[in-house]
Amino acid sequence: MRLTRMVIEAGRHTIALDLHPRLTVITGVGDLERESLAGELLGAMGRSRPGVHVEVTTDDGRHLALFRPASGQARLVDVERALDVTPTEADGGVDLYAQHGLDLATARRALKVTPADLTTQARADVVVARLADVDQTALWAAAARVRVTDEALQAESAAAGTAPEDAELIDRIEARHAQVEGALETMTRSRRLARLVTAVGVLGCIPALAIAPLLALPLVGITVATLAVAFLFKARVDRAQRAEQEALDAAGAESYLGFQVRRVDGLVTTDQARRHLLEAAAEHRAAAAQWFDLAGDTSVDWALEHHAEVSTAARLRADVRNLGVMSSSAPGDGDMASDLAHALLGRMARARTLGDLGETFPLVVDEVFRDLDPALKVPLLELLARSAGDPQVILLTADEEVASWARLEALTGSLSVLEPTPEPEPARAGDVVA
Repeated sequence: MRLTRMVIEAGRHTIALDLHPRLTVITGVGDLERESLAGELLGAMGRSRPGVHVEVTTDDGRHLALFRPASGQARLVDVERALDVTPTEADGGVDLYAQHGLDLATARRALKVTPADLTTQARADVVVARLADVDQTALWAAAARVRVTDEALQAESAAAGTAPEDAELIDRIEARHAQVEGALETMTRSRRLARLVTAVGVLGCIPALAIAPLLALPLVGITVATLAVAFLFKARVDRAQRAEQEALDAAGAESYLGFQVRRVDGLVTTDQARRHLLEAAAEHRAAAAQWFDLAGDTSVDWALEHHAEVSTAARLRADVRNLGVMSSSAPGDGDMASDLAHALLGRMARARTLGDLGETFPLVVDEVFRDLDPALKVPLLELLARSAGDPQVILLTADEEVASWARLEALTGSLSVLEPTPEPEPARAGDVVA
């Protein structure tokens, strides 16, 4: 839906605004005037006051005129068909928002953009922004792989008559048991070596003590060191056994032998089922690890639920990068401009799908570029001009730099500029020439 014309009757004065279908820049308006004008623009499509008339073009091409006379009921007219299409339930007022499942308060919040709104939104949705920075092909391929491997794991678990977590337990117990066996084997070898070294040391110490006691000290040192190494390997075995027991406790088994008996009795029915279950679990772990490398601790389910939002943010980032707006500015300013660009384009994307029926609504942008570095204004204004039209954008500003840019762009026909004109002063008697 686009506003094509708005007429405001205020006493003896009448203000008429002809709006560009893509971007209209209304310049030379102060804070109070912008606040009032934004309220009239957004309120005109709701249950506005008498004397505010609008013409709109809907997304399906209908040209509608909404008249609100000072006395009498509001009327909605299809201009092309010269047909009164006022809703029967209008009850004295016509609300274009309500026809699309919106109320005026919601529309005002969504369709008016202020510097504070952009700053807040620029700092929000950190997860979406982080996912949008990732290569989108790799990201969604990883998400799909996690889903596929999870479904495969569930299927194998159902076929084996167990839960997917059991595969993890089996794998963990087997790994811990392998560590125990490895530690036991190493400890056994070290014990043999310790016995041999100790025996040689004792046999060597006896004659050494008889001949020269100092010669026995190196032998004693070697023997003590060998025994210390043997104790270290024993401690390693104890740690491995404790880790194995923790895994067994998680599976509800008292010992590895009991765990094996339980498996034979029915935890996993056959070796083939066990192998398939473990393979599916390994595939799922690999897919989850790949997803973690790309998306961090964000869950796949959450990302898929916000797929459209992330994809839109990624496209917006590509648009901003293509502009090259950061080249002449300081790094901190560039980051701020990039955040504002993403936030502004995000609000435009929301205006495209605000209503229940997918109707687009005009977006009123209120002086969001005033405090920006001059080097950043033009690239961001160009981004706004290029993106406007879907939705229609109405920019309110008192910034002369923005106004100068808009006047030049208006020569191309891509936008229009509306500027207040001073009322003519009444002629004074002294100015009259006889």
